[in-house]
Amino acid sequence: MTSQTASYNTLSENRFIAGKLDEVAQLLEQQNASLFRVRAYRDAASYLRELPHPVRLDYERGGKRGLDDLPTIGQSIATSIAEILDTGASGLLDRLRGAADPEQVLQTVPMIGPALARKIHDDLGIETLEALEAAAYDGRLASIKGVGPRRVESLRHSLADMLARRRPRQTPTGQQKPAVADILAVDRTYRTNLEKLPTIKPRRFNPTGDARLPILHTERDGWQFTALYSNSPTAHRFGKTRDWVVIYFERTDQPEGQVTVVTENGGRLDGKRVIRGQEISCEGYYETFGSKSDVEIKASRTDA
Repeated sequence: MTSQTASYNTLSENRFIAGKLDEVAQLLEQQNASLFRVRAYRDAASYLRELPHPVRLDYERGGKRGLDDLPTIGQSIATSIAEILDTGASGLLDRLRGAADPEQVLQTVPMIGPALARKIHDDLGIETLEALEAAAYDGRLASIKGVGPRRVESLRHSLADMLARRRPRQTPTGQQKPAVADILAVDRTYRTNLEKLPTIKPRRFNPTGDARLPILHTERDGWQFTALYSNSPTAHRFGKTRDWVVIYFERTDQPEGQVTVVTENGGRLDGKRVIRGQEISCEGYYETFGSKSDVEIKASRTDA
């Protein structure tokens, strides 16, 4: 390969990634995300277009930390760039387009075939490898029928290898998360403002091609949130497409995470909105705050 060809390929890949980041910014703007978040992706795209060397070199030498250290690139955008370098695609972009296919993403992990991928997605609401890794550590993955301790351990090792360059310095169990109060407030804001929200066209379960899935971008306490109703096969099967809300969260110093909020049936939390996997924390939240308004809850947390 000549130096001229190498230079062209370098610029071509940088431009390719920049184009995807620009499209993320464009969709975020159309979907009424914060100006700060839109600018962050646009600034990162502009920086990559002007970068005189392959951004892949920064990734190969320093992993995701090598991308974090670049000007205008924070952890969340570094994760997006790393994913594009690894796979040629962006899960965030696919989600904003309504074209996400999480089961295909899960099948990129050794030992996860179509049936298990469908089970993990349907039962746990997991859509990313990072979320799958977290579930492998917090016990949720072991709750899937047929996934024993040895398989969980093997999946941990596979995910560690696949995400080695993308992972933050802290372990998955040490990743910070938004407060339960903030997640439930985002869920409440989403469900009470559906008619005012922009909509996207989901690729799956949408034979008419209508833009029918409301999407919310908002921020609270330094976190950026995206919320939308679950469009999973299980949500459709059980008639929960207007109940289960998938909430993605990120901030500049933390990679993206996700949770699913549902209406609990039975038990002490019957009828309450509950974060899957955080039922105990939700019970404590309701015991503390009861039916207080969002403003009252914020004031209580500030005073504390």
